[in-house]
Amino acid sequence: MRQGWDKARLDELCEVEYGTRVVNKRDGGTIYPVYGGGGATFFMDTYNRENCFVISRFAMSEQCTRFVRGKFFLNDSGLSVRSKEVQVLSQDFLNWQLLYLNDFIYSLARGTAQKNLDVPAFRNIEIIYPKSLAEQQRIVAILDECFKAIDHAKANTERNLKNVRELFDSYLLAAFNVSGLKKSTLGKVCSITSKLIDPRNPIYQNLIHVGAGNIQSNTGALTDLKTAKEENLISGKFLFDESMVLYSKIRPYLKKVLNSDFQGLCSADIYPLKPIEDVIIKDYLYHLLLTKEFTDYAILGSQRAGMPKVNREHLFAYEFKLPSLEEQHSIIGRLNELKAETQKLEGVYKKKLSDLDVLKKSILKIAFEGELSIFSKKTSLI
Repeated sequence: MRQGWDKARLDELCEVEYGTRVVNKRDGGTIYPVYGGGGATFFMDTYNRENCFVISRFAMSEQCTRFVRGKFFLNDSGLSVRSKEVQVLSQDFLNWQLLYLNDFIYSLARGTAQKNLDVPAFRNIEIIYPKSLAEQQRIVAILDECFKAIDHAKANTERNLKNVRELFDSYLLAAFNVSGLKKSTLGKVCSITSKLIDPRNPIYQNLIHVGAGNIQSNTGALTDLKTAKEENLISGKFLFDESMVLYSKIRPYLKKVLNSDFQGLCSADIYPLKPIEDVIIKDYLYHLLLTKEFTDYAILGSQRAGMPKVNREHLFAYEFKLPSLEEQHSIIGRLNELKAETQKLEGVYKKKLSDLDVLKKSILKIAFEGELSIFSKKTSLI
């Protein structure tokens, strides 16, 4: 340990304070956000914390620590930690150290389906700190300035990333709104021909199963795929192939669209749409289903309680401008070129966001190894 620093168990230096159990329907209000194991969930008309650092207690995620600004209500899914003697351990210094310990705190989680904090182990965390309160305050001031600069850079990067995505969306919208074209409906350009099959049949056991949760919104990228055998499927599924476009009909997932290039099985919550070859090309249908105009139309047709879905009749009644096959190919060619460029830019901005998160962890590591003296407030970090 660096000279001039001390250490003690968290329980010796701090009070661990649990949140209060509340029920949304019974206790909900409109004024103060309610926090627990994650972000804000609903609102209350009373608060029990203000400008406070929160640690997840139940249903922990990898980001299990966060500072919440302003007045809020902390429920029993979270806890806060208060320094018993701020002249010994500054509350701001403690908050920064708990953020630094985020990954270690997450490692204390127990459980499989739901990870919950091992509170006795958490109470035994070792806290290290300069004996000098002035040194604690100096470190806090540097961290405040560094993270302010990083957060500013992240905000600019996120704004640039958003602008890139909006640029593609605006071009997509313009591409499908060419004037002077005849209108058609989805029902005239595609159909649903897939048959319901038993996934327990040996001939289907090695086919990939695709559900709405496997399709990434907007991009159509696939994640966490498994075969029918691996998922031990027992209920009926629909067979699809590389000639089809898969469209998730569940309202929360309306921009989950897959331009299929393989044979597989899909759930009943997905429409496997087969384009009529001499009327519409598959790529054109895929991009049409991603437009804001179509998404807004689909939402209007899924206004019901529970898990709203777009019914087939509403889907096939959608009207749109249909260019010739030659012009469709031309439009898709331009879209693909723009998409390639925007994906490159997205990659650059996503990497920068990742690098900024790594930088945060590096600065915290330096700070709590007692080496922050190598920085000054004027140090350029971004």
